[in-house]
Amino acid sequence: MTDIFDFSPNVDDYAVMGNPIGHSKSPAIHAQFAKQTGQAINYTAIHVDLGGFEQAVGNFVASGGKGLNITVPFKQEAWALAEERSERAESAGAVNTLIFKDQKIIGDNTDGVGLVRDLGENKKLQLKNARILLMGAGGAARGVLLPLLNQQPAQLTIVNRTAEKAKDLAGLFADKGSIVGCGYEALAGQTYDLVINATAASLQGQLPPLPDGLIAKGGAGYDMMYGSEPTPFMKWCAQQGVDDVFDGLGMLVEQAAESFYLWRGVRPQTNDVIETLRQEIK
Repeated sequence: MTDIFDFSPNVDDYAVMGNPIGHSKSPAIHAQFAKQTGQAINYTAIHVDLGGFEQAVGNFVASGGKGLNITVPFKQEAWALAEERSERAESAGAVNTLIFKDQKIIGDNTDGVGLVRDLGENKKLQLKNARILLMGAGGAARGVLLPLLNQQPAQLTIVNRTAEKAKDLAGLFADKGSIVGCGYEALAGQTYDLVINATAASLQGQLPPLPDGLIAKGGAGYDMMYGSEPTPFMKWCAQQGVDDVFDGLGMLVEQAAESFYLWRGVRPQTNDVIETLRQEIK
């Protein structure tokens, strides 16, 4: 059998582009997917200088590359570069997956479906008719709104330190479901079945101002960030007596699995890959 890292002509090339990129777990994830499904692919991480994204993509396509994952800070540039975009990419305003097919660059965004699949299939959370609070109104939040609304929650609330930004973002999706935006001061006295942290506060060891009792009894907390230790938001959830508290490692793997499926037409199993990564980051 051909080794998945063999650069021979019958092995298809894929990569993730970003800046920085050395920390990326995507090559390890896709290597496991390829081994599991018997797909002959080579997947690498490519550091792209700021201002050099379009040229880097062009070089990759010219060399015969089949598809790319795109991470910070190039998701908006990838959106602009794509000649065709999926509905979820259009709504996200960002692209994290490029497919090169029939001389066209096709853009998609798998972040939202990765989150929904992790919440519903892996964590067994009920999203339909749930009251969901999404913390943050930046790109990470926008990227998951349409897939979350497609699950038909009773209401999806976006909360942000700048309330107007949350309200503006909610307005963009008003025709997709029950969605509102507000500032943190409006959370007093409210309860939610699921609170999702889509802010970068965890990376700085910070926590937005959250009132006690925000998560309903039997509810859950989910941080889209992950690390070797629980994030500040996860610790707050535990202090609030919330039993179901999760980080975003499953989302990372699930969004990668969706990209793999878009490229190869095969959907890999994710549970073992998530568990392997969990052990590696401890």
